[in-house]
Amino acid sequence: MLKHLRKQAGLSGVRLAARCNMSQSKISRIEGNKSRPSLLDVEQILRGLEASPAIAAEVMALARIAQTEWQDGRTLRRKGLDKKQLQLAGLEASSTTFRYFLLSMITGLLATPEYVRASLAQAPPEQQAKAVAMKLDRQRVLFDRSKLFTFILTEQAVRYPLVPPHELAMQIDRLVSFTRQPNIRLGIIPMGVNFSSGALNTFTVYLVVPCCSGSVRTGSLGSALPDVQGWLLDPGL
Repeated sequence: MLKHLRKQAGLSGVRLAARCNMSQSKISRIEGNKSRPSLLDVEQILRGLEASPAIAAEVMALARIAQTEWQDGRTLRRKGLDKKQLQLAGLEASSTTFRYFLLSMITGLLATPEYVRASLAQAPPEQQAKAVAMKLDRQRVLFDRSKLFTFILTEQAVRYPLVPPHELAMQIDRLVSFTRQPNIRLGIIPMGVNFSSGALNTFTVYLVVPCCSGSVRTGSLGSALPDVQGWLLDPGL
C-alpha cells in the first residue's frame, strides 16, 4: 500500500527517503515486505507522502493491527500456544454470549480435528499436539445451552482450502450440523456482496451478562457489519 501511495504521489524511492530522513534501502525493504516498519516509520512515510488525513488514518489503523498481530505471534511462540488456549478457555468460561465475524477461515471452535491440525501446521512441532488437543477440548463450550453463539463467516472463509477437498466437505458438513443447535446461530455472507463500510477485520466479542448488567470484551477491533439477519447457512456450499 505504501508503494502504491508513493507512486500516486509521483515520488521515487530516493526522494521519499530524503523527505523521511531514511535510507533508500530501508524504504525499499518496507515496500517489498522484507522489513516490518514501526508505527513511527509509517507516520514519517505518510508525512513524506503528504497523505490526506483520511488516507493517513486508514494506513495507521492497518499498521497498528499488523503490529499487534506480529507482537501477539511473537509472544505466542515464546510463551507457548497452550497459554493462548488457556486464556481463550477462561474467556469462554466467564462469558455468556459470543459474537464472531470470520473473514478468512473457520474458527477452531467450529473446526474438525483435521482442520485444527492444518491450522497449526506452522506452529513449533513440540507444541502442536498439545495445542490441537486443547483447541478441540474448548469445543465443549458450544454444548452449554446457557451460552449463546452467533457466527458470521464470509463464503471465502468457508471455502478456504486449508485442507484437501474431501476433508473440507466434512468441515462444511460440521458447520451445517451446528445450525441445528438451539444456542448457535450461523450465517454466511455470499461472495459478491458489496460492503459500503470499507475494509473488514476478523473480530470476536465476548459478552458477560450477570443478572441485568453486562460488559463487553472484544478479541480484536473490526469494521461495522451490514445487516446479516437474513443470511443463513446454505447446506449446498
